[in-house]
Amino acid sequence: MAQTITLTENGLHLVFAITEQNQVKLLHFSSLPFDPSTLHSMAGTDFFRPVEVMVTGEDTPGEHQGAQMTLTQPGARLLYDHHTDERNHFGRLFTLHLYDAITGLQVKCHYQFFDGIAVVRCWTELENKGDRALGLEYVTSFALTGIEKEGLSDQDDKMELWVPHNSWMREVQWQTYTFPQLGMARNSAAFRQHSSKVIRFENTGNWSAKEYLPMGYLQNRETGTNLFWQIEHNGSWHWEIGDTVGNCYLQLSGPTEKYNQWWKNLQPGESFCSVPVSVGAVQGDFDAAMGELTRYRRAIRRKNDDNEKLAVIFNDYMNCLWGDPTTEKELPLIEAAQKAGCEYFVVDCGWYSKGNWWDNVGEWKESRERFPGGLKEVMDAVRAKGMIPGVWLELEVMGINCPLGPQCEDDWFFMRHGKRVCDRSRWQLDFRNPKVIEHANQVIDRLVQEYHVGYIKMDYNIEPGIGTDHNADSVGDGMLGHQRAYLKWLDGIFAKYPDLIIENCSSGGLRMDYAMLSRYSIQSTSDQEDYLRYATIAANAPTAVTPEQSAIWSYPLDGASREDAVFNMCNALLMRIHQSGHLAKIPQNQFDSVKEALDYYKTIRHDIKEALPFWPLGLSHFSDTWISLGLKTDKKTYVAVWRRHAPTGTVQLPIEHLKGHENVKVTCAYPANDPDTAFSWHAANGTLTVTLPCEISARIFEITEE
Repeated sequence: MAQTITLTENGLHLVFAITEQNQVKLLHFSSLPFDPSTLHSMAGTDFFRPVEVMVTGEDTPGEHQGAQMTLTQPGARLLYDHHTDERNHFGRLFTLHLYDAITGLQVKCHYQFFDGIAVVRCWTELENKGDRALGLEYVTSFALTGIEKEGLSDQDDKMELWVPHNSWMREVQWQTYTFPQLGMARNSAAFRQHSSKVIRFENTGNWSAKEYLPMGYLQNRETGTNLFWQIEHNGSWHWEIGDTVGNCYLQLSGPTEKYNQWWKNLQPGESFCSVPVSVGAVQGDFDAAMGELTRYRRAIRRKNDDNEKLAVIFNDYMNCLWGDPTTEKELPLIEAAQKAGCEYFVVDCGWYSKGNWWDNVGEWKESRERFPGGLKEVMDAVRAKGMIPGVWLELEVMGINCPLGPQCEDDWFFMRHGKRVCDRSRWQLDFRNPKVIEHANQVIDRLVQEYHVGYIKMDYNIEPGIGTDHNADSVGDGMLGHQRAYLKWLDGIFAKYPDLIIENCSSGGLRMDYAMLSRYSIQSTSDQEDYLRYATIAANAPTAVTPEQSAIWSYPLDGASREDAVFNMCNALLMRIHQSGHLAKIPQNQFDSVKEALDYYKTIRHDIKEALPFWPLGLSHFSDTWISLGLKTDKKTYVAVWRRHAPTGTVQLPIEHLKGHENVKVTCAYPANDPDTAFSWHAANGTLTVTLPCEISARIFEITEE
């Protein structure tokens, strides 16, 4: 190798090599220092490219690639020009500058480090310096070959891939796989063969997390090392793991032509920037990786008061009004919410239509049938009780029976083949259109300035699919342009109204991504109506969202037991509380449990915003009879435990970071002073043993080091 560039930052080790042929190779990205003996040979690093770029009309010279997105051209012939190494307010920024002499394409591969955090944000910039248009089909934001090279064991035995499945009412359901379980058993080691198999996960459309969260985790069980990543995009994305000659690779990208119908015609002088991704590595287990990712997510997030204050929110929808609000129904709920200790009160869907409101949304004007004195009367009643009012919106769509629809030109909407794209009786608005932006601004201005709204639940309940072909090089290009325009619009709204809280909701958690969540301060995690199943979603939620952004429904049911109310509150107490349920109707003992929980929450929320999550029993599945989630700070540990039809009432919870600590104090913090709850701390093996009284019950414990 002509030159080697070694980067050591925040516990990460990156090694780039520049060959005699002036090509760049990313030889290493790990929490362990580079050991050259882990490579088969320096001559066998042809596949260790830091970026893949596919241009229409170019050859793919590899053998039996199949579905793999490797050996791209001009990606395979990019040459080193120079690199820059600088610092900014985040930390170190390293950039490779590459070029292709044949097409004139110039490529910048960015690696942004964050001081004190073992995560790198990566993206790729392309500029057409040639004299002809270049059709972009695929651009990686991050590419790494040799993901299995550390350790002596066979990759089939040591590598474990964790995939976060996600869907409506079944959010954040992680599954683990070996490579053979996904059909990629190792080929002959002696001949260093490769296959055409690829392990791939992608999303096409506007619901970025409708099947999978845009993230993943890869563990080397032999060495105790890992890689973890997230794709920070609110639309179509793709990642894949495949095998090359003797090694496996990981590639992360936004939309592609092959899988997402994205194609960009890059004219001479034009530039294109890929979607950002983040990649990290730590020594340790899944909990350690998620802790590091939590710290990174906090670092990239828009600074806002909501994630500092963690206000308690009441929303009238879930197991309460179900989208049928009226002044008469709201007033007693407002009074009950204030007595319980809520600080925001949100009127959910239905406030703009006297009857069935699904297919006529879009004007966002109050229904006088529902609110004879106007919506402002209800908003004023909320403020009179010392709370801040909020409303539900679905601003990115317009119903097919909205009176505005016939007045709008077709270019307001996603179009395909000359027709408006329609899903579930709604049209998708196109935020590339300045008139759509003007319409959206007017709605927000009216709600904030006339109704004094301080909270907006921004929902999104359709999937427009592959995109729009209007004013675009491809339907995926139109989709990407819209998604970036929406983020730009959102930035403008927060600049104008910095104290406005806007919740990210997409039929629950179907757009849990950090393009959105680097802007929104709070995320709806699910539409799950069953509080028993919600416990699993709640326990796993901090893998997708920081605890202080993770809104969990709590909805005690009228006529149910006190333990039902406690279980509901435990679902939410270590994150963000979305209180609901008929608080004005539930029995007094349930109401007292709600109020006790909210009072307690206000004493610990200052810790939640800084705590790191861990899972004493591992991540939860819907079949689990015991569930546990922990949050740890420097001085205190919080542990939630749920019993869900477990036949025996006792469980041991490993608290690894406190193993061997004798001087700790354990309290059952919620509900406090409960005579039916037993617990004991075992310092030598670092376990908290808990006995809960009922088959359906839950508790919050505090462990303080003295």
